[in-house]
Amino acid sequence: MGQEITDSRFDASAFTEFRRRLDAETALLANWIADERLADDERYFGFEIEGWLVDESAQPAARNQEFLAAVDDPMVVPELACFNFEINSAPLLLAPGALDAMHNALRSRWQQCERKAAELDLRPLMVGILPTVRSSDLSLDSMSPMERYRAINDQIFRLRHGEPIMLDIQGAERLQHQHDDVMLEAGTTSLQIHVQVSAREAARAFNVSKMVSAITVGAAANAPFLFGRQLWRETRIPLFEQAVAVGGSDYSKRVTFGIRYAERSILETFEANRTRYPVILPDLMDEPVERLAHLRLHNGTIWRWNRPLIGFDEHGKPHCRIEHRVTAAGPTPVDALANTALYLGLFEALMRSGDALENLLPFDTARANFYAAARDGLAARIRWLDGGEQTLAEHLTSHLVDTAVEGLVSAGVSHDEAEHWLSVIRGRAERMRTGADWQVAWVERHGRDFPALVDAYAERQVSNTPVHEWSLT
Repeated sequence: MGQEITDSRFDASAFTEFRRRLDAETALLANWIADERLADDERYFGFEIEGWLVDESAQPAARNQEFLAAVDDPMVVPELACFNFEINSAPLLLAPGALDAMHNALRSRWQQCERKAAELDLRPLMVGILPTVRSSDLSLDSMSPMERYRAINDQIFRLRHGEPIMLDIQGAERLQHQHDDVMLEAGTTSLQIHVQVSAREAARAFNVSKMVSAITVGAAANAPFLFGRQLWRETRIPLFEQAVAVGGSDYSKRVTFGIRYAERSILETFEANRTRYPVILPDLMDEPVERLAHLRLHNGTIWRWNRPLIGFDEHGKPHCRIEHRVTAAGPTPVDALANTALYLGLFEALMRSGDALENLLPFDTARANFYAAARDGLAARIRWLDGGEQTLAEHLTSHLVDTAVEGLVSAGVSHDEAEHWLSVIRGRAERMRTGADWQVAWVERHGRDFPALVDAYAERQVSNTPVHEWSLT
C-alpha cells in the first residue's frame, strides 16, 4: 500500500498546501520528461508478491507483526491486514540468468517464511483470495497499525459521505454484500511486476501493458471464491475496484483500467492524477521539490491496474517504471516467475513491434478483453492484434507463448531460459488449469469444504510444482 505517513488527521490547510506542492512537482516532472531526464535504456525489472498467514484451521491469522519479527528480512514487510505480508525483490537487469536468479531469491525467501511461520504454528499462502476468508475477518480490528492505512479508510469514507461499500459481483454465482470500511481490499493479494522504461518509450509501455493485461490476468487467474460463492476466475478484479469506490464517473475511479491509451506522453497520467483525483493523504513532508514526494504519495493512492511510477536510484537519478498489477499471487514461486516471464516477454515483443498497436487493438477492445479474461480465465474469448477472436487458451498455445519467448530472447534472455519459464504457461493453457481452475475442480470433486481446500492447496504449494501439474486427489 506504499509509504508510511506521519499522521492520519488532516485539516483544510493541509489539503490546500499539499495541492500546491503537487502542482509544483507535476510541473517539475513535465520539465524532466521534456528534457529526457528520465531516459534510461537499461531494462530492469522486479516485483512485489503478497501473501497470507493462516492458522492450523486454515483461517486467516492476524499475526504478521510477530511473523515479520521472526523472518527479520527488510524485503518482507507488512501489508494492509495483519494476516497479510509482502515479499519484495531486488531489481535485476533483464539479461541471461535473470529469471532464474529472481526465482531462486523468491524461493529462498518463501522457504524462510515457511520455516518461521511453522515455528509460530502458522502457514504462509500465496493465493489471489483466501477461500476461507470471512467478512468478519476483513474489519478494522485486523488492520495493520500504520497511519497510512487508517487515513485511507477515513478519507475514502469522507468522499463517500459515510455511505457503506456495496459489493455486487455477478459470476458463476452472485454475491451482494455491504461493508463499512476499506478492508475488503485486504482480501485481494497479487503479484505486482515492475519494469523500468525511458521517458520517450513510457507512453507506449503504458499502452502495451494495458493490451497484454487480458493475457496475464486470465493466464494467472487464482481467485474464484469469495465468502463461499464461486464468482469470477479472478474475483480480485471486481473486488478491489469496488472495495475503495468513491462514486463519481469513470474519470475518478481510484482502481481502474483507465479510460484511454496515453496519446503522447506518460505525463498525461500524472496530469490526470493532479486534475481529476481528490487528494486523500495530504501528508506534508519536509522534502525538496526534486524528490517529488507529494506527487509520488498521491500517485500511490490511485490504483490503476497498470500504474506509472517515478522512483530514484541509489545515486538520486529519477526513473520511470510501469507497475503491472493485474496478476494474482501464487500458486507457487515457480508459477509467479512464469507469470512474470509471460508479462515481460509479451511486453518486450510488443515494444519492439513497428506497428501502430493502438490502431490494431483499440482501447475499448483491450478493456473488454481484460474484463472477459478476469471473468472467464483461459476460457474467455478475446480479440487480439490480428483481429482474430479465440479463447485465451487458444491464443496462448497457437502464438502468444511463442511471441513471449521471442520477446524475452530479443531482450537478451537465453532461448532455453525463456522456454523453460514459458513452458509453465503453455502447460496451463494445454491442460486448462490455472490456480482458479484447480480450486474450482477440487471443489467440484470434494465439495465446498473450504478449510480442506486450503489445506490441499498449502500441501501442494510446498512442493513448488507448477499448478497445472497438481493432482485433485
